[in-house]
Amino acid sequence: MDGQNNDKFFGPVSRLPRPAFLFALCLVFGMGTGVIFDRWMLEAFVPSDAVSDFRLMAQAWNIIERNYVDRPAVQPTALTDGAISGMVDALGDTGHSTFLTPQMIKQLGVMESGRLKGVGLEIQMKNRQVVIVAPIDNSPAQRAGLRSGEIIISVDGRDVAGLPLDQVVGQITGPIGTSVTLGILDPKTHKLRNVTLDRATIQIQNVTWQRLPGTEIADVRIAGFDDGTAKDLQRALGEIQEQNIRGLILDLRDNPGGELDEAVAVASQFLTNGDVLLVKDAKGKVTPVPVKTGGLAPNLPMVVLINGGTASAAEIVAGALNDAHRAILVGDTTFGTGTVLREFPLVNGSALMLAVQEWLTPSGHSFWHKGIKPELEVALGTDVNPLVPSLERGMTAAQLQSSDDQQLLRALKWVAEKIGDEKTIESSIGAATITAGIERSTAKSIMHRKEVEQ
Repeated sequence: MDGQNNDKFFGPVSRLPRPAFLFALCLVFGMGTGVIFDRWMLEAFVPSDAVSDFRLMAQAWNIIERNYVDRPAVQPTALTDGAISGMVDALGDTGHSTFLTPQMIKQLGVMESGRLKGVGLEIQMKNRQVVIVAPIDNSPAQRAGLRSGEIIISVDGRDVAGLPLDQVVGQITGPIGTSVTLGILDPKTHKLRNVTLDRATIQIQNVTWQRLPGTEIADVRIAGFDDGTAKDLQRALGEIQEQNIRGLILDLRDNPGGELDEAVAVASQFLTNGDVLLVKDAKGKVTPVPVKTGGLAPNLPMVVLINGGTASAAEIVAGALNDAHRAILVGDTTFGTGTVLREFPLVNGSALMLAVQEWLTPSGHSFWHKGIKPELEVALGTDVNPLVPSLERGMTAAQLQSSDDQQLLRALKWVAEKIGDEKTIESSIGAATITAGIERSTAKSIMHRKEVEQ
């Protein structure tokens, strides 16, 4: 009896718990440590004023993970990428600050090395739409007539609205020699069309130039500001000097930008002193970035062509030359990318490209989200592609003057007037159709410039 009593007394203490009881203990212990770990994570890595917001995101994640009916679509990596992309998009720095997946970083590296496989499009996500920033020069996209501002609504018949940008990029790119069909929406005319492109290896050439036929004026095209752009421009300017060319058109249309140092070096080729830009940090401190000495073309009369695809570093150059009264701007208002990007690597190989400083023109004007407005506003027809040096090489003077590229022709006329090229002026007047409003803008711009110079 005593033994039984002892057994009853000591049994529950000495024997191991049954499996169900053991599971319950582990569950309680796990939940307790989980709460402690979550609390530690929130306190260690999350700002105190944002803890509730992080809990809200976790709650949304869990609701989706447990309840969304399309189970294959619930992919943790896709949810994470989407959440980070959404945070960056909420900053409003459209087309600049962005989230890059490891695949996008790899493709960016290929592009910066000077060779790109695909169709040659610079695209961005804007208002949940895939918008063309610019077609790359000598690419299938440029030859097919795709233009800045157009919207890609489908890839090979599949709707891409709302998809993460890297997924859209993945659908557009593919093996060399294969084709892809893009559904394109023109936001100005609301017309839809399908464009089939053959994927190819694209050799990126950032600087090209051509003496415009029948003139003493060079058309210098800068397609991007990757490493080496300024050196390429110096070589081009050396060749231009050897040919005794008297005027220059700097074409920055559909130039999505690139390296800040390259932009400073490019602008410095046309300036002798002053600043290329001002840089404002998060605390409001403004630091000037001065012109580099030794520019090769500080006195050559020139015009800068810009449009809605002129962005980032290209806007810096346009703003610097315009503020210094070194060149007038012709075309359309620029894109409005006015911030300095810094790359913040993330643990899985992805990265945040985040705006940490704002660019201002030398006179202190902000163009972030606003763009830079040209002094001579000249629109390009909906179905007109801008002329580039590679196309101009085979043209006659008559073919040039009959071109539909009114922006280039207007710039040509202005430079010709500046250098006194009567033959080109006469041809331009006969060929280019310039509205009375543009002519009034021209007179106003010239009068304003004279007032400033006085």
